[in-house]
Amino acid sequence: MKSNKWILSQIKNILEVFGLGLGTPMGDIPEEALDYIYNGCNKEVTKVLKLAGITKKVKINFEGLVPLMDEMINDKESYEAILLERHFTTEENCPVCNGTRLQPSSLSFKIDGKNIAEVNALSLIDLKEWLADVKNKFSEKKAIIAHEILKEIETRLQFLLDVGLDYLSLSRSSKTLSGGESQRIRLATQIGSQLVNVLYILDEPSIGLHQRDNERLINSLKNLRDIGNSVLVVEHDKDMILEADEVLDIGPRAGKFGGEILWQGKPKDLLKADTITAQYINGKRKIEIPEKRRKGNGKKIVLKGATGNNLKNVTLDIPLGKLVVVTGISGSGKSSLINGTLYPILNKHFYRAVQEPLPYKKIEGLENIDKIVDVDQTPIGRTPRSNPATYTGMFTDIRNLFAELPESKIRGYKPGRFSFNVKGGRCETCQGGGLKVIEMNFLPDVYVHCETCNGKRFNRETLEVRYKGKSISDVLDMTIDEAVEFFQPIPKIFARVKTLQDVGLGYITLGQQSTTLSGGEAQRIKLATELAKRQTGNTLYILDEPTTGLHFEDVKILMDAINQLVELGNSFIIIEHNMDVIKLADHIIDVGPEGGKHGGEIVAKGTPEEIVKSKKSLTGKFLKRELE
Repeated sequence: MKSNKWILSQIKNILEVFGLGLGTPMGDIPEEALDYIYNGCNKEVTKVLKLAGITKKVKINFEGLVPLMDEMINDKESYEAILLERHFTTEENCPVCNGTRLQPSSLSFKIDGKNIAEVNALSLIDLKEWLADVKNKFSEKKAIIAHEILKEIETRLQFLLDVGLDYLSLSRSSKTLSGGESQRIRLATQIGSQLVNVLYILDEPSIGLHQRDNERLINSLKNLRDIGNSVLVVEHDKDMILEADEVLDIGPRAGKFGGEILWQGKPKDLLKADTITAQYINGKRKIEIPEKRRKGNGKKIVLKGATGNNLKNVTLDIPLGKLVVVTGISGSGKSSLINGTLYPILNKHFYRAVQEPLPYKKIEGLENIDKIVDVDQTPIGRTPRSNPATYTGMFTDIRNLFAELPESKIRGYKPGRFSFNVKGGRCETCQGGGLKVIEMNFLPDVYVHCETCNGKRFNRETLEVRYKGKSISDVLDMTIDEAVEFFQPIPKIFARVKTLQDVGLGYITLGQQSTTLSGGEAQRIKLATELAKRQTGNTLYILDEPTTGLHFEDVKILMDAINQLVELGNSFIIIEHNMDVIKLADHIIDVGPEGGKHGGEIVAKGTPEEIVKSKKSLTGKFLKRELE
């Protein structure tokens, strides 16, 4: 990969050929020069030397910024690839097939006026209605031919509807599906196979599911059990726990403080147990409802005329200085409204991002915030080289601390000596990764400890330098709780590591590989990084289902951290189905009333107390029992 310094020197050489420099405004650079910069140049050109007043031939061999960016984006192991993909690329429908992926000849065949692409684009609930209607229009001969095919389609379709996916279409790209949606599609496939004597293992299948649809999912799992299978579900959802035949409660805490089976038995007996899980289910512990809702700062952002996907000319008012929770049935349009429309508008305004928002008419109030932060559950890095210490920035301070030690000064070690990304101090066998990758062809890659450093990442000489008896590798192996105590005398490091503890991550280690962190852990690391920054009090944070993978106790800790940022004057928009989060909101925006084409409207807005009074709000019906 070419260095930024080399790329800049090549651009400088191209500009000098045209008598220009790096300080020349873009508008003054001729088209030919821009073509060389963007698309590359590999030829001999004439260069004018201003001082001597003479010309000379120079050879320019530059690939161009566009090919270089393509190369970087295709390097999936690079963190730069994530940034480039996010800020410099956008997806557009193919202009030839208009996103249908088929040739005109394939699209010319129609049933009841619809070609295969149009049928695939229907939501599953609409597809069911269309199939029921179309088979009544067949002639007797065609009905006989179509009977078995339609029977198979309707059976498989019903399995998808039974697990709460009625708002999806068959043509929906798999990479746009949430983890919960993908898992429920696989579940529907297994139900359809009608296999017996199989052990099914599901990890939080309720992700992204509204409380109303939980019952359908639970019934689908019971159906798998009833036909002769065993179903093992890792879950935090209260309804799922209480409907189980057997419950295993593991703990007592996380990380090295857990790993024990605390209790096992029937759900009704769990209510009498004394574990943290049992205490939240039987009501001994609870996430308390705030005594009063925040009034906010009186300012707001207004998005008018949002019509993307299933949104029906929606006008969205976001009151600032509050905790705003966006709720609604799965597929109702929450993500289209916030992630697809509002966030791209703000991201483009503040950071000049290239992602185009879904259609809208107007937005007002952007002057009321100074930045936008999307705290999502994407990994903090794609390789074992990235970890909480590097992501939060504290590793730089730790390296500086080690470089200031007397032993380091005697040996002439600089901060770079303690970096596993720089030659000199790192183990060269694994290049500072601590792990070696064994490619398994058609199976996922396997990571094993480096045989030279045994996972310590650094060479022997670097590990000989110690602070309070700990080497740089020992520090990376510390849990956050241990690091809080260890770095208490050093304010700069202590402040960062304390915020990680405050969001409930005391059990992870400073050097834990990003590939081993869950989505919820990655999200809380990002939130802790924001907590550690100097606050302006005018930031808008957007979180999409931050409670994914979190226990009741973890949700409490997370919401305490979020409320801490709101108290500083910041604003939060959280897309969520978890009632423990919804009941803490200062302002709720409920989207619906249903999913797909039957959604896309704001059916209710206001405080939780106002939402429960709304007859249109399905969320309000479930919220009512939480507030009682």
